[in-house]
Amino acid sequence: MKKPVLVVMAAGLGSRYGGLKQIEPVDASGHILIDYALYDAVRAGFERVVFIITPKLEKDFREIIGERIERHMEVNYAYQLLDTLPPGFGIPEGRIKPWGTAHAVLSAKNSVDSNFAVINADDFYGAAAFRDIYDFLRNEADDSRHAMVGYKLGNTLTEHGHVARGICKTDGDKLLEIVERTHIEAHQGGAVYTEDGVIFSFVPEDTVVSMNLWGFGLSMMGEIESRFAAFLEEYLAKDPLKCEYFLPLVPNSLLKEGKAEIKVLPTNDKWYGVTYTADMPVVREAIARMKAEGKYPEILWGDRE
Repeated sequence: MKKPVLVVMAAGLGSRYGGLKQIEPVDASGHILIDYALYDAVRAGFERVVFIITPKLEKDFREIIGERIERHMEVNYAYQLLDTLPPGFGIPEGRIKPWGTAHAVLSAKNSVDSNFAVINADDFYGAAAFRDIYDFLRNEADDSRHAMVGYKLGNTLTEHGHVARGICKTDGDKLLEIVERTHIEAHQGGAVYTEDGVIFSFVPEDTVVSMNLWGFGLSMMGEIESRFAAFLEEYLAKDPLKCEYFLPLVPNSLLKEGKAEIKVLPTNDKWYGVTYTADMPVVREAIARMKAEGKYPEILWGDRE
């Protein structure tokens, strides 16, 4: 059996940080968050990575990230393009926003030939999460059995604004449903979310959420592709400039149709990310603490750096 592939959604990095050259290091050695994800992935057993980027980012991405990682993993690139659409569809006038995370993963279709994991490029997930997802992909995944690393909501929030999270309903280690909430704010004992900015609903801090760390059988790529046209049919007329084909929509549909099982791999680790500028000191402090505890070396890639 071919070894699992790691797929990294990085097409949005430039827009979030004002260009890759503006990405700030998270430690004194100059590492950025993606270094930690890839380091944990290599330690877990991943040997090949597919970076999903936009063509305008390619030169900077190769210089800042790709050329260094090529010494430790096989590196491939895929491109998320606005005009990569099913037959019969075109880009709506005025649309500049990418088509979302499911479309990003679909961009890697020609580079993925085995079970695969999916992550965001600018998130810190923790070493245990990569070990668990790799073991699942090697030993359990198939065309109808997939997995998601489940974080506790309270371990994924920021004090500096609202975030988007996939709120999960589970039964033991089985995912029953996932709903994308795009405006979640920290609140005593958990969080609150709103759809309209007026009505807020409470969510307990131990609620399982998705941070887009998925483990898929190869068939998921075909499911994402085959459902894209139906998504566009339904949502283009409603919101032609901003509708997004979110990755959780596809496994959620498979669950409702009884066509797949999705195992929740729980973790107590804290997620870290830089959603807001004020998050950076928190991330740096956490990285420094983990290094002091011996979880990471000062120079991640050793003398091979």
